[in-house]
Amino acid sequence: MNFIDEAYLEVRAGDGGSGASSFRREKYIPFGGPDGGDGGKGGDVLFRVNPNSNTLIDFQNRKIFEAKNGERGSGKNKSGSAGEDLIINVPNGTVIYDDVTNEELLDCVDETKEYLIAKGGEGGHGNARFKSSTNRAPRKSTPGFKGEIRSLRLELKSLADVGLVGFPNAGKSTFLNYVSSAKPKIGNYPFTTLRPHLGTIKGSESSYVIADIPGLIEGASDGAGLGTKFLKHISRTGLLLIFVDLYPTENLSPTKQASLLYKELETYKDDLTQKISWIVCNKTDLLEEDELRKIKVEILTNLNFSENEIFMISAATGNGIDQLLKKLETEVCQN
Repeated sequence: MNFIDEAYLEVRAGDGGSGASSFRREKYIPFGGPDGGDGGKGGDVLFRVNPNSNTLIDFQNRKIFEAKNGERGSGKNKSGSAGEDLIINVPNGTVIYDDVTNEELLDCVDETKEYLIAKGGEGGHGNARFKSSTNRAPRKSTPGFKGEIRSLRLELKSLADVGLVGFPNAGKSTFLNYVSSAKPKIGNYPFTTLRPHLGTIKGSESSYVIADIPGLIEGASDGAGLGTKFLKHISRTGLLLIFVDLYPTENLSPTKQASLLYKELETYKDDLTQKISWIVCNKTDLLEEDELRKIKVEILTNLNFSENEIFMISAATGNGIDQLLKKLETEVCQN
C-alpha cells in the first residue's frame, strides 16, 4: 500500500429541511388550525480514528464528502427526519487544518472519540410555530439553515515513542529491521526509505514504538528534498536517536553529520532540539577500536552531548545494540 501523509478535501454538512405550511383538514373540521411540522436537522460531518489505518491514501481520489440533508416537515405536525451524519475514518495522528486560514482545528489521537468538523444546519420552522393569539392561521414557514462547508488539509504525523533521524544510508532501516518486526526496504542509495516505518520493540517488561524517518539532507528544515514532510513525523516523538554514519561515502565526518542534523532539528518550526536526543554512531564493524575512540572524543569535545548519550553500534552485526535497547527501555517506559 502506498503511504500518503497529506490530503486536501472539502466537507459539506447537510442542510436543514424546510418547515411545512399546512392546515388541519378533517371531516367536520373544515377550518382547522396550522399543523405544519418543522424540518429535520442536517447531518454533521465527523472524523473518527481508525486504528487499522496508517495512510491518507483513501483521500487521493475522493475530494468532496457530504452528509445528508434533513427532510422537510409535513402536515399533522410531523417533523422531517434528521439527515444522517457522515463519519470519516482517519489514521491515528491525523491533524486537521483549515486550508484557507491554516488554523489547526483537530488533532485526532483518541480512538474513543468522534471529532466534529462541520455542523449540519438546523431545520426550518413549520407554520404551527407561528400561531399566536393574534394570528391563528399563519401561513409563514421558514427554510432550513445551510450546513457548514469547510476546505481542509489533513496531515498525518506518526505516533511513536522514539524517532530515528539521520542522513541517507546512515543505517536506520537496518537497525529497525534488526530490532523489531518492521521490515523496511534497505538499500545503499539515498532516500531508500520514502515513508516513515514504525516498529514495535519488545523489552523485558514493556514495549515501545520506534519510527524510522526517511533520511534527511542539509536544508531539510527549509524544504530541501522531502525534508519538511519527514520532519513533521518526529514532532510527536519523545526521544530522538540521531544516527551518524561512521563510514560515510561523502566527505562528512561523524561530528559534522551530527552537527548538521542537530541544526536541521533546531531550524524546524517545532524546534525539535527540545526533545531528548542521543547520538548513535553506526557501522562500528568497519573501523578499528582506536578510530572509534578518536571519533567519540571528537564528538564529546565539539558537541553538547555527554558520554552516556553517545552509543557505538553496528546495525549489521548487532554489536552494541543490546546496551542501547536497555537504555531506551529505561528512558521511554519510565517517563
